[in-house]
Amino acid sequence: MTVAITSWKALGTSVHVLATDSDALGRAVTAVRDVLADVDAAYSRFREDSELSRLNSRAGGAVRVSPLLATAIDAALRAARLTDGAVDPTIGHAIRVAGYDDDFSRIAGPHPALSQRGREMERGPVALRASRVPGWQAIRFDRLSRTVLMPPRVELDLGSTGKALAADLAATAALAAAGAGGVLVSLGGDIATAGQPPAGGWRILVAEDSRAKPDGIGEVICVPAGGVATSSTTVRRWTRGGAVLHHIIDPQTSLPTTGPFRTVTVAAASCLDANIASTAAIVRGEAAIDWLMGCRLPARLVENDGTIHYIGRWPDPAGVAA
Repeated sequence: MTVAITSWKALGTSVHVLATDSDALGRAVTAVRDVLADVDAAYSRFREDSELSRLNSRAGGAVRVSPLLATAIDAALRAARLTDGAVDPTIGHAIRVAGYDDDFSRIAGPHPALSQRGREMERGPVALRASRVPGWQAIRFDRLSRTVLMPPRVELDLGSTGKALAADLAATAALAAAGAGGVLVSLGGDIATAGQPPAGGWRILVAEDSRAKPDGIGEVICVPAGGVATSSTTVRRWTRGGAVLHHIIDPQTSLPTTGPFRTVTVAAASCLDANIASTAAIVRGEAAIDWLMGCRLPARLVENDGTIHYIGRWPDPAGVAA
């Protein structure tokens, strides 16, 4: 069975849509584009006119949100509960102060010292002050009324769970538009599948660089269904005043994580669940392996020195992509 593919850029990352029915690929792609446009308008942190930006600007008062943003906030709070706060949506202020305050394509590369971006930075060599983020328990969210109440000066960031959720939503919409067969949606390495897989399962490239093409060189695995997500400190990195920073924030310190693992890939029933686990593993550091084993989730962890650990029933390899 030949799998058809279309790729483009959206939400500041690479998008790949695969369909087992080549005649349905166009319909699947249109559905994915529609979902991603809705996601961008609902919870982009980099658009002043997004619903999330408006919500953050109104912290301190109750705000009724759209069904899509409510779904995204619910997913983020679930992630926080499941990981005991290792994945926490109230890192918005911390990640912005660290310098990730715009689409990544516009912040990559050397920039002025962080002291020019906020009081949290000290002049001279870059020094971020360690402190806890406000904490997800501070968010009051009612699913039925879709109302959100945040304390003043709290900022939500849904970047981690939000992209994985978008992949799941896009895959579901793509399958509905295709009408039959199977589809795979990859958003910057966060992968969701829906429908009937191709013979032998979906061939997925496991790579540290989310910009890698699906047929790139690397370890290829086969999965019959569900989702796969990779969290890494090696790709979304930027320099501020000579300090190299990345986008995975430790809620205990408000600083980029400094643990032993640079990349974690997890396979789960959904892309969202896989992403929750992979991000939490990076944040948990030394405790990641025991935690993943307790979750009974197959995972691949890469240490900073390149040593690789496999946890649980890691999907069957499919050779090396040409």
